[in-house]
Parts: sequence; structure tokens; C-alpha cells
Amino acid sequence: MRLALLNGWLPLLVSAAVLSTPALAENWGGWRGPRGDGTSDEKGISTAWDAPAGKGVVWKVKIPGKGHASPIVWEDRVFLASCLPEREERVLICLDRRSGKTLWQRTVLRSKLETKHGLNSRASSTPATDGKLVFVAMLQVDGRTIPAPNVGTPRPITPGEIVVAAYDVEGREKWKVKVGEFISAHGFCSNPLLFEDLVIINGDHDGKGYIVALDRDTGRQRWRVRRENGIRSYVTPIIRQIGDRTQMVLSGSESVVSYDPRTGDQHWRMKGPTEQFVASMVFDGKLFFLTAGYPDHHIMAIRPDGRGDVTKTHVAWRTRRGAAYVPSPIVVGEYMLVVSDGGILSCFDAASGKRHWMERIGPRYWASPVTAGGLVYYTSDQGDTTIIRPGRKLDKVAECKLGERCSSSPAISHGSLFIRGHEHLYCIGPKK
Repeated sequence: MRLALLNGWLPLLVSAAVLSTPALAENWGGWRGPRGDGTSDEKGISTAWDAPAGKGVVWKVKIPGKGHASPIVWEDRVFLASCLPEREERVLICLDRRSGKTLWQRTVLRSKLETKHGLNSRASSTPATDGKLVFVAMLQVDGRTIPAPNVGTPRPITPGEIVVAAYDVEGREKWKVKVGEFISAHGFCSNPLLFEDLVIINGDHDGKGYIVALDRDTGRQRWRVRRENGIRSYVTPIIRQIGDRTQMVLSGSESVVSYDPRTGDQHWRMKGPTEQFVASMVFDGKLFFLTAGYPDHHIMAIRPDGRGDVTKTHVAWRTRRGAAYVPSPIVVGEYMLVVSDGGILSCFDAASGKRHWMERIGPRYWASPVTAGGLVYYTSDQGDTTIIRPGRKLDKVAECKLGERCSSSPAISHGSLFIRGHEHLYCIGPKK
């Protein structure tokens, strides 16, 4: 009798377990997620929350210190970086994904507070993890004060060195190294990029710029390349396999360059189109897309099959209207979308560059968008998220409120949306 009852209930229990698990649950292990472009394969992500009213929030926790680093998620753990200004500490924090409870907090370094732009923070670099180790990059000032290079208004700034550290998921430090100098009147941000057995750091700054690759297990340098122009930029490279070449592509230092991420050897190079870059690039399988920002504004599509100098040969299309400096673009199907820092959202045909529409959706934007289930989530400086369905006409699906300012980009993982405000970290989704 009991066996018969068990056999009757077993299919129902299995079905309940399957239904309670998000379809295609993904880890969000670094800047802009598993593919480095803001895309998630998950379905059913929330489109209805109002945090001030307590609607649609699984949990909300106060984050110690200040920082704009975006959260990352691996299985049941959330990691993020912060700065404790009163103690001059830069810390790495691990939270339980299900409850928001702090599991551990580690001091990565103690250093005098660096000078920075008013919109930057002293913990802006998003960590990265492979599920075994967590990697974080921070700035340690060297005690000097120098005149700021490459600025319109003279002022003193504090240069330093980039420190990269690795911790296991239980918070034990595995290694810590200094990889090179860093000078910028705008402060520091360099998101570690993981590829095979490497940790790659972009060292663009107002000095002798570089990109360096470290051994993931030891922190030992594997390769280093010099950046030609030595101008600050804050772009995280994107890596794609295109034909027989693995390409690591980034804008910055008055150029767009494709490297071999295993060696640092250069595939192709494009001059310009401007001086400074913040937004990361994206790829739709045929074209790379960039948006840039200072002092000239550009949105560009670049063909990836070049060699050597491709400045005059591989621009597929270009426009200057509606460009962003800080928020990265995103591709959904045949559409490429860009929201400007001032809140103007444009939707393009990715192949041709035809602009389908251009509309204001909010005031100011620093966060980069994310997409899941055919929808794109844009979170403003005020913490309001506008959700749109890309198409030939603007289709605004919902508007949701966080209730506090936001300068970080969201993460999507295990059926939930994780958004870091200036004071709290929110887990958005259905109550489990």
C-alpha cells in the first residue's frame, strides 16, 4: 500500500521540483554576464516590482560601504566589491543568494582614498568568478600627488597601482599581485575578464597603458602588451570565436583593437573614432558594435574579418546621434539598442544601421542594460527600470521602481534579477 502511494506521488514530486527550478538557470560570473554582453538565456524574469511598496522583492540587504561594482552570481553565492571609506578598506563580500545573508567579507587592501570623478566610486570594478576562485581588481595609491594629465581644469590627483587578488569561494586568499601603474583624474575601474586559464586586466590609463594576462591559479604574468596612446578608458574586452580566430576586442586609447587572448598578438586595429571610451562592445555573430562618448560621439558597426589597419575598410555603418558614453549597447535578435547617458533610447537594424526609432525613456543612465526572454531592462540613475520589447516601434512593457539611486548594472541568475543601489542590494523575483 505504501509503495503504491509512493509510486503515485513520485511523478508529482518530480514535476514540482522541475517547475520550481528556473528554466536554463545560468550563473552570472562577471561583467555583463556569462557572455559578457548583457544577455541571459533564462525565461520568466520578473517584469513587476515596486521596492518601496515591498512588491516583487525577494530580499533587500544593506551593503556596507560604497561602491558601483555590479553583483555577480554563482550557484547560491553573490559576490560584490565595496569601499569602507572611514576605514580606507576595499572589501570583497559574499552573500547567500537565497536570503541575502552575508557569508563572509574580506579586506582586499587598505589604502588612502584615491581622487576620482564625482560619478565614480572607489569600488567600481565588478569581480569575476569561475565557481572555484573569485577575482577582484582594485587601486592602491602610492602616496604621491601629481598634476592631473589630460584634463581641462588643473587639479592634483593620486596615482597608484592596480592590485588583482584571488579568493576561493570560502573567502580564503589564494594570491594577490600588483600588475602595473594607473593614473586617471576620473578614478579607477577595470573588470577582470576570465578566459580559459587566464585573468585579463585592461590597464588603459593616462600613462603607459597596457593589457596584462595572469595565470588564473597563481597570478603569474603570462603576457603583456603595450597600449599605443596612453589615454584613460574603462572598457572590458569581449571575446568571440570567429572563424579560425579567437578575437578579444575592445575600444579605448584612441582605437579599436582585436587581440588573440591567448598571446596578446594583434589581429587588426582601427584608429579612433574618439579619445575616451567606457561602454563595452557587443557582437551579433556578424558585426561588432560600439558606442562612444568623449569628446566625439559615435555609434559604429565593424566587420570582424580584417587584418592589420582596417580604419578605412571595415566600418559597416556609423552614426553620431544618440550615442552613449557610459552605458554599453545590447543586441537582441536583429536589433541593436543604445541608451544615451541622457536617457535617449535608439533601436537600430543591426545589419544596416537603420534607426527604427529614437525616444526618451528616462533622465540619466549609467548602468548597462540586460536582456532575458526577449525583453531589455534599462535601470536609470534614479533606480527606475524601464522594460522594453525590441521591435520596429517602441514597445514599453513595464516600469518598475527601486526607490534609491543606482549606478551599477543588474545581474540575472537562477530566476532572479539582482540590482545594487547606492545603499542596498535587491533580489527581484517571485518569493520561493
